[in-house]
Amino acid sequence: MAIDSLLRVFVDDWRLLRKIVEHIAAIGVSPNTLSIVSLLFAALAGLFFSLADPGLLLPAGFFVAMNAILDTADGVLARMVGKASKKGDFLDHVVDRYADMFIIGGIIFGHYVRWEVGLVAIIGVLLTSYMGTQAQAVGLGRMYSGMIGRADRLLLVIAAAILTWLYPYPVWGLSFLGWCMLIFAVLCNVTALQRFFYVWKHL
Repeated sequence: MAIDSLLRVFVDDWRLLRKIVEHIAAIGVSPNTLSIVSLLFAALAGLFFSLADPGLLLPAGFFVAMNAILDTADGVLARMVGKASKKGDFLDHVVDRYADMFIIGGIIFGHYVRWEVGLVAIIGVLLTSYMGTQAQAVGLGRMYSGMIGRADRLLLVIAAAILTWLYPYPVWGLSFLGWCMLIFAVLCNVTALQRFFYVWKHL
């Protein structure tokens, strides 16, 4: 999706983020440490969502935003200090998958959506990421294309958390977080299929 692509193209020119990362580099924090801290923020977001307290939706959304920022910053930091490596890339992907599950799992356990819809959303999210890395494994390069990527998903969750906090009532039978999960259930699986057919065509 456009948001995901634009973020990856322009992230190194994001001056404010680079200034913050420069300060982080100056005190000796490693890129892997940022990855782990981003996971902790995702876990906190999942916990706050799972408590099903409308008053905790804004903090949950904030923690999702911090996960997104640090998930971007770890790569910027790695390139800045010359520590970009396959090991760091591997850790980043593992952390991202756990972070996704914490966030979506928290929304499901908070009963913002039926578990059946949440399960399909989880399958779509995991398969989207798997298809991207599997394309790289078979020699076609890492794939970020398709209808919805991780940056898109995180922005949608943040927006849905804020909207649910502002209006915690069903809209056509679902809360805003519920609609967010339904979008994931549909578009993430479509994205996974898009990536599958692209890889299949080019092998």
